[in-house]
Amino acid sequence: MDTVAEAQPTKKKNKQRVLLLSSRGITHRMRHLMNDLEALLPHVKKDSKLDSKSQLNLLPELADLNNCNNTLYFEARRHEDLYLWAAKTPNGPSIKMHVQNVHTMDELKMTGNCLKGSRGLLSFDKAFEDSEWGILTKEVFTHASIFGVPSTSRRAKPFIDHILTFSIVDSKIWFRNFQIIEKDPLQPNGPPQTTLVEIGPRFVLTPIRIFEGAFGGATVYSNPEFISPAVVRMAMKREKGGKYNTRKDAEEETRRRKELRKREEDVLAVSNVFA
Repeated sequence: MDTVAEAQPTKKKNKQRVLLLSSRGITHRMRHLMNDLEALLPHVKKDSKLDSKSQLNLLPELADLNNCNNTLYFEARRHEDLYLWAAKTPNGPSIKMHVQNVHTMDELKMTGNCLKGSRGLLSFDKAFEDSEWGILTKEVFTHASIFGVPSTSRRAKPFIDHILTFSIVDSKIWFRNFQIIEKDPLQPNGPPQTTLVEIGPRFVLTPIRIFEGAFGGATVYSNPEFISPAVVRMAMKREKGGKYNTRKDAEEETRRRKELRKREEDVLAVSNVFA
């Protein structure tokens, strides 16, 4: 009697890869942050720098050429401002964020450590569910597998020993990376006790705009509270310029008073009064 082997359903592989690249003009701190993210995310493929800052429509084509369906693009402005684009290519959506308070692993020198290539858990603050832009950002970070490493990734190790946390404070996204320790190092034979030790890096993301397409398209969300760092620097320079003008006006007024006082003393001199 012949037995018909039932066809087992093939498990669908989650082939998610992230293209990581930057623009020209990044500083050493920005470059070290990119290297830290590349070490944390084993499904990332790093590419050379993009020459043009105005032709962002080339990025979906680059992602397609590298067999990537997600993109992390670091855009440097004036060698001091850093912007991060997180996009699902080729159809979107995409998020443009301003990166602040960057601290790399080499700077922090934390005691935490994790296996290179291991997968990390994603922990999101409850505040992500309170706003539409927070829900969309969470979807892009998780379901688009930008920070969530799929288990079928080629270079991913079958271990989970660290956790990536995203918290919203003052309408900004704070990123931290912690090692998961299940035993107390002081009592290795004692009962299991889960603790977290920070590894690094640290940075803060301020969402600017969310676009419907990849690196463009209709604006889904625009942050009304965001002020460009160039405008902030201009206001600070204007304030310093106002202080300078006030000081110069005061010096001119002092000089004028001295001349007037000297003229009055010459008129009321002893030789003129008792001549």
